[in-house]
Amino acid sequence: MTEATRRPPGRRPGPTETREAILGSARELFADKGYDGASLRAIARAAGVDPALVHHFFGNKEGVFIAAMRFPVDPAELLPRILAAPHDTLGESMVRVFLTVWEDPERRAPILAMLRSAMTNERAAAMMREFVTSALFARAAGLNDIPLIRVQAAAGQMIGVMILRYVLEVEPLASATHDELVAMLAPTLQGYLG
Repeated sequence: MTEATRRPPGRRPGPTETREAILGSARELFADKGYDGASLRAIARAAGVDPALVHHFFGNKEGVFIAAMRFPVDPAELLPRILAAPHDTLGESMVRVFLTVWEDPERRAPILAMLRSAMTNERAAAMMREFVTSALFARAAGLNDIPLIRVQAAAGQMIGVMILRYVLEVEPLASATHDELVAMLAPTLQGYLG
C-alpha cells in the first residue's frame, strides 16, 4: 500500500454523510408527503442509496421518522412499558410513563416544538397525526384490544395535563408529586382504557 492510498486512522468517510443524506431526504419527504405518503424506497431513492442501507441505519420507516424528526420517544420502547402492566392498571402505567417522558427537559423540548408546529401548520399537523395514529394509537389499541377512540381520549387527557404542568406551569398541578398525579389521573385513564 502506497502513502497515497493509505487511509488515515479513525472513522471511514461515508457512513455519517450517508446517514445524514438519508435523514435530509426523509425530512423533505415527510414534510412534502406526510408520514403515510413517504416510503422507505422513496427516501432511499431521494438520498441516492439502496433501500437496504436505510434499513441498516434505521430499521424501518418509524425509525427513520424518529431520527429525522428528532422525535424524542420511540413507540417501540414506550408502548411495551405501558402495556406490560396488567389490564386493570393500564391507566396508572400510562400516567407513570408520560410523567417519565415529560419530566426530562431534553425529551420534552422536541415534543413541544412538534406540538407547536402542528398547531400552526397543517402539513406539520398532518405528519404528526399520521405518525401518532399509526405508530402509537392504532398499535396500542391493537395490542390490547381497546377501541382506538378510547386510546386517543386517554392520550389527549395526558397531553392536556402535561401542557398545563410543564408548559403553562399552572399551580398546584405544576408542583404536584408524581404519586399525587398518579392517584388523581389513573382512575380516569383506566376508565378510558378499561
